[in-house]
Amino acid sequence: MTSLSLPSWPYPRTFAHRGAGKLAPENTLAALRHGASFGYAAFEFDVKLSADGTSFLLHDATLERTTNGVGRADAMTLGGLTMLDAGSWHSAAFAGEPLPTLAGIFAYLRANGFAANVEIKPSPGREWETGAAVALDVKTLSQGMPVKPLLSSFSEAALEAARFAVPDLPRALLVDTLPSDWLEHLRRLDCVALDANHRELSADVVARANAAGFRVLCYTVNEPERAQELFEWGVDSVITDAVDRIEAS
Repeated sequence: MTSLSLPSWPYPRTFAHRGAGKLAPENTLAALRHGASFGYAAFEFDVKLSADGTSFLLHDATLERTTNGVGRADAMTLGGLTMLDAGSWHSAAFAGEPLPTLAGIFAYLRANGFAANVEIKPSPGREWETGAAVALDVKTLSQGMPVKPLLSSFSEAALEAARFAVPDLPRALLVDTLPSDWLEHLRRLDCVALDANHRELSADVVARANAAGFRVLCYTVNEPERAQELFEWGVDSVITDAVDRIEAS
C-alpha cells in the first residue's frame, strides 16, 4: 500500500466532549469552562441553526432533553432560545445556564487560545443550509486563531456544503458504523480525517487511514486504558466525557 503524506494535525490529543461531557450541562459555556478547569484546551460541541439563521449550540433536534423548552429547536428564533434554561436539567448548580451562540463560544475560545472541533448538527431538512452557514460563521469567528477549527459531521450533505462555502477549513467525516467504502467517502468529501466511534477502530483501520493520507480521531472514549490503546494504534485525538479521569494532552 502506498503511503501518502499526512495533513498536519495541530490539535491536542484530547478533546472534551460537548464541553465537559457529563460533568456540566452539555454544549454550554459552563461546560467548556468546566472542561478547561481540568486542563483541557480543545473542545467538541454541536451547532445548528435557529429559525432566524443564527448558529447556536445544541445536540438534539428537539428541546426537551437539555432545556425547559418544548418542540423543534429550529422552529424558535434566537430571542426565544436564549431565554431557555439549559442548565437545570443537569443539576441545581447550573440552573439558568443559557443556550450559547456560536459567536459567544468563539469569543471564549479566542480569548483563551483553545481549539475547537465544531460538529455541524443540522436539524432535519436543513443539512445544506446549516453546513454552509456554520462554515461561514466559523471562518469569520475564528479569524486570528492560531489553529483553524475542525468541522465534523455525520451529514455528508452538510460537509459538502461546508466544503463549498469555505473550502480551506479542515473537515472530518463522523461515522458511527464504518462502511466498507469509508475511504471513498473521505476522498469524495476532501476530508483531512476520519472521526469514528472508537469501537469501530482497529490498528489496521488506523494504518489504512494513514496510508491513504487521513488522520484519525474518535469518540466517545471514557476509559484511560482504552485511550492509551488507541494512541498506541496511532489515533491522533480522542473525544471524551471523562475530563476528570483522562488527562488532557
